[in-house]
Amino acid sequence: MPIALCHAGLGGVFGRRLVLVEHVGRRTGRQHEVVLEVVDRAGGAVTVASGYGPRADWYRNLLASPRTTMTLGTHRQPVTVRALDAEEGSAVLLAYGRRHRRAARVVARRMGYEIDGSDADLAELGRRLPFLRLSPATVS
Repeated sequence: MPIALCHAGLGGVFGRRLVLVEHVGRRTGRQHEVVLEVVDRAGGAVTVASGYGPRADWYRNLLASPRTTMTLGTHRQPVTVRALDAEEGSAVLLAYGRRHRRAARVVARRMGYEIDGSDADLAELGRRLPFLRLSPATVS
């Protein structure tokens, strides 16, 4: 349903909490889309997590073809994707958890992780989850 809303020009309904990301199948070359929760925003870039690990197709597709397009709200723009290292992921999830402590616990539980919401638990989970940063593409 979120993808259909974005295509109908209603992506603004989600505010800036969800982002529509286009990606190309690494084996098929087919165009795909996925809607993801924004974990962090800074300087036009957004950060998303693969809650089910590095085996998620969308995650692997974006690593294979890191130049793509995202739609945040009603704004569509080209982006470049970069994987965060474990310490960057730790810092991102810790900041997210401090802003949304209860939501962080609920989302972690749905992904199969039991955390108490403490800073230490959030930081450790952030080291284990794969994160991608989608930054506005520079014009060359």
